[in-house]
Amino acid sequence: MELYLMQHGQAVAKEEDPEQPLSREGVEAIKASAAAIRRMGLHFDVIIASPKRRSRQTAALVAEAVNYPYSDIVETELVKPMTAPGETLKFLQQYLGEGAVLIAGHLPSLGEIASSLLSDGSKVHLHFENGGLCHLSVPNLPTYEAQLRWSLTAAQLAMLAK
Repeated sequence: MELYLMQHGQAVAKEEDPEQPLSREGVEAIKASAAAIRRMGLHFDVIIASPKRRSRQTAALVAEAVNYPYSDIVETELVKPMTAPGETLKFLQQYLGEGAVLIAGHLPSLGEIASSLLSDGSKVHLHFENGGLCHLSVPNLPTYEAQLRWSLTAAQLAMLAK
């Protein structure tokens, strides 16, 4: 499986809106990242989002850019911010036969998922930021033998989008 991990776009403050949807800047950044994803020729067999609004919005913007049906986005509690990586990886096992899977998720869970896939016990620290995209090749689940293919920041994706 080719696993893509994307942190949701910048959200509004909880005090402004308790649901914390994407901010105007967050929407624009995700649109730029999504345009880069399209330009790179990436496609996804499965797109997964958490039930949090900013995650669903991020997944929807990427889905729109790559012509993935919005109604097919899988929403699950198992990619929420504090979900244990083992639970998420167990959930992902059902998608092993799929070619490319995108998770539009949150920190710290995205970093924990990547670390669990790349190392047997020691902590691997990968930099994630709003709208960035990390690509891992995952031969099996559970595994500690995933390969980090690349990781791009939102600014790098925006440059690719042009």
